[in-house]
Amino acid sequence: MPDWEKRFRAPRVSLPEWAWDAPGRALFVSNATGTYELYAWDRVTGEQRQVTDRPNGTTDGVLSPDGEWIWWFSDTDGDEFGVWMRQPFAGGEDEPAAPGLAASYPAGLAIGRDGTAVVGRSTDEDGSTIHVVRPGRPPLEIYRHRESAGVGDLSHDGSLIAVEHTEHGDAMHAALRVVRPDGAVVGELDDSKGGTEDLGLSVLGFAPVDGDTRLLVGHQRRGRWEPMLWDVASGAETDLGLDLPGDVSAEWYPDGSGLLIIHSFEARSELWRYDIAAGRLVRVDTPAGSVSGATARPDGAVEYLWSSAERPPVVRSTAGGVVLEAPGMKAPVSVPVEDVWVPGPGGRIHALVQRPAGAEGPLPTVFEIHGGPTWHDSDAFAAAPAAWVDHGYAVVRVNYRGSTGYGREWTDALKHRVGLIELEDIAAVREWAVASGLADPARLVLTGGSWGGYLTLLGLGTEPEAWALGIAAVPVADYVTAYHDEMEALKALDRTLFGGSPEEVPERFEASSPITYVDRVRVPVYISAGVNDPRCPIRQIDNYVDRLAARNAVHEVYRYDAGHGSLVVEERIKQVRLELAFATRHLGTRAEGR
Repeated sequence: MPDWEKRFRAPRVSLPEWAWDAPGRALFVSNATGTYELYAWDRVTGEQRQVTDRPNGTTDGVLSPDGEWIWWFSDTDGDEFGVWMRQPFAGGEDEPAAPGLAASYPAGLAIGRDGTAVVGRSTDEDGSTIHVVRPGRPPLEIYRHRESAGVGDLSHDGSLIAVEHTEHGDAMHAALRVVRPDGAVVGELDDSKGGTEDLGLSVLGFAPVDGDTRLLVGHQRRGRWEPMLWDVASGAETDLGLDLPGDVSAEWYPDGSGLLIIHSFEARSELWRYDIAAGRLVRVDTPAGSVSGATARPDGAVEYLWSSAERPPVVRSTAGGVVLEAPGMKAPVSVPVEDVWVPGPGGRIHALVQRPAGAEGPLPTVFEIHGGPTWHDSDAFAAAPAAWVDHGYAVVRVNYRGSTGYGREWTDALKHRVGLIELEDIAAVREWAVASGLADPARLVLTGGSWGGYLTLLGLGTEPEAWALGIAAVPVADYVTAYHDEMEALKALDRTLFGGSPEEVPERFEASSPITYVDRVRVPVYISAGVNDPRCPIRQIDNYVDRLAARNAVHEVYRYDAGHGSLVVEERIKQVRLELAFATRHLGTRAEGR
């Protein structure tokens, strides 16, 4: 078995979520059976058991505070439309967790200590609704609006509910509302000033203490994400004044005395403890690389999921050692990542480069473009880039304008020239890659999934001479059709990005849609798509493929029975194998990696 396949097959585990009132009970996700599913872990006895077992996998699950129940979201073959189910922690039959609520897209969930749950829903018909579900009573609707909204958190004593909403019409910059369980409004916070300012807020969590009305909030007032404290009862806002570059998030220590700070800067991340009373930061030691999740335990130890581009993920503890390890084969290491900064039309662009060990350029080079678009590539372990490296390719990943982690202006820059701005940054890095001797200009591959797949198809049409071939996974291909078919929350995001709907700003949708340029595509195109995908629906991909076929353009299409990607390991390996084979046929690169 080649190393690249081992990296996909090697069992992995997520950071365990623990029950606040029963910290010996935990829930995690693992691919140990070959499909990502939920697992219960009794940390006292060491017993682990598989909770869910579905053909297309399950990753959305929540423990009740007392650790007695596991809630999990049941959709149909990855379509993200379904209902919450629950199962006893010790095992037993699944049952509807919120009887009386019809199927929907999920929009947040919070579970109280008395069994009350706050359930967020999104549907095309109703927009966003939020319901309070008490044991033995019918659900009570406490919120409804056409624009996107969701459950932020439920206070420790169950008396307050935090809601993130975009009633002002800007889906990229949410406002906050705190209500009581009957829907009565307690407080409002809106940095967007009714949608006139590009400033957002996010709920990070209520203080974990009964009667404490402080809400930990993420804000963008200084041009980046950072936390503050908002006392909902008094209205007082406490600026933490954290002197850290880059984006900062946080969560509470269990006793409410401090905050666990997650600091992301230039594709790496680190941890700190913030003592609220003293106003002091103390470094939490972690290796260089990326922390993709962290939590503080009642004993003060911090558990975190760490990896680097070279080293596979592991759940560590500041108390020492590995917290949770999947059994079986270990993932082979890959090569470290190199940082590159390239001048661009909107400022310096950060790119991450990996190349085969000891290889001299120019090399066949894959530009693997991240999805989101509000996301970023980091110094973290990823099996797909490592597979390309094993096959002799250099891999370049670009944190284009629209990416997170480089300040609010960088993230917000793509509005109204959607797709085109990102491609300007990718082009600047491509020019550097060729001029530096890294990349062979005749063997440049543009690829990505989701938003990265969208940028791949758009780039092949707008820059037909720049690329040797394109590989797009679950892409937006025909933006107008995609808008009409996609889930309601994404419609709201698109209206924000474009400044309106396709009927209101047709010229912007046309300029940013890959199908506008499909007849200009001159290189081989490979597309993979999930037939149940609610984010990049299949009909709009079929429209694009039909246009390729009508002029006998070189293309291949692979459709699979899942949603926006697959949680089945063998399916994912099959997809990567098909992508590698497609590149080999059309570029003449070597057929098998180590």
